[in-house]
Amino acid sequence: MALQWDDLDFKTGVLSVNKQIYDVKGELQLSTPKTKTSIRKLALPPAVVAVLKEYRKVTDSRWMFPSPVKADCPMTPCAIRKRLQKILEHAECKHVRFHDLRHTFATLSLQNGMDVKTLSAMLGHVSAATTLDIYTHITDDMRHSAAASIDRGIGKAEPKQDNPAATPAQPQAPRMTNFKPYLGHNRKPGTGCISEINDHLFEGRYSPVWPDGKKHARNVYAKTREECEEKLKKLIEQMKKEIVAVKEGKNPDNLLDGMNKKKKAIAAFMRANPQVTNKALIARVSGASRSTVVKYYAEIRRTIAVGQ
Repeated sequence: MALQWDDLDFKTGVLSVNKQIYDVKGELQLSTPKTKTSIRKLALPPAVVAVLKEYRKVTDSRWMFPSPVKADCPMTPCAIRKRLQKILEHAECKHVRFHDLRHTFATLSLQNGMDVKTLSAMLGHVSAATTLDIYTHITDDMRHSAAASIDRGIGKAEPKQDNPAATPAQPQAPRMTNFKPYLGHNRKPGTGCISEINDHLFEGRYSPVWPDGKKHARNVYAKTREECEEKLKKLIEQMKKEIVAVKEGKNPDNLLDGMNKKKKAIAAFMRANPQVTNKALIARVSGASRSTVVKYYAEIRRTIAVGQ
């Protein structure tokens, strides 16, 4: 998302990754990557560079992938996810996350002989140990294959064949595997959810139903899943206490989480004066327009009834 045309050298095919963009309450923020190793250079294949050269001719923006609706702004995470799903549907492929493409690339790179150190640098991992931990199943196969090669080269061992008389099989080109995305573990209701945004950032989310009958979510962020779990537990406890306080009428200012100021003022007056039903009077005292009172009147009445 943060890539700009100045980041790509068309002559050498080297792409510089030195920025990141993230979404904060609907606003895109530009910053440097979280770790030094995330700032890296990637050598793109000539075929990819050729496609980008043609694509550059039809774009009029400093951003490599500009927003189609906002001037001088890159695409948003939501738009990219939707675009990926459209491409997958068109190709009749299974729906996978955008981050799964990164794992697929890493797995295929290791299977086709790329060394772990080079792959670690391309992925922006802090160390090769991180790459080894994530792709242990692939590197184990590589170690067995390397041991067999050493045994043949130094120990003069004969290659193992089911039929010694048979001619050595010709190497086959790699074939596509039946990729299955990691679905994770099912969480119990009321424990929120945790998602991995990238290798060094986890997001915890809890969205309970508030007394207004709607779900209102809050998020926490951490560098590890364990830290995110602890933060999420504290967030859930806090939100549950707030919901109880609202239902018991102990915290009328937060009657509805996420409510705008005018709606809160209307709700506070109606809770303090339940006998008042005149919408014009409610509007005059709360400082809102009569149309605003009419819009929220029934909803707030139901919420007050639930709290009582």
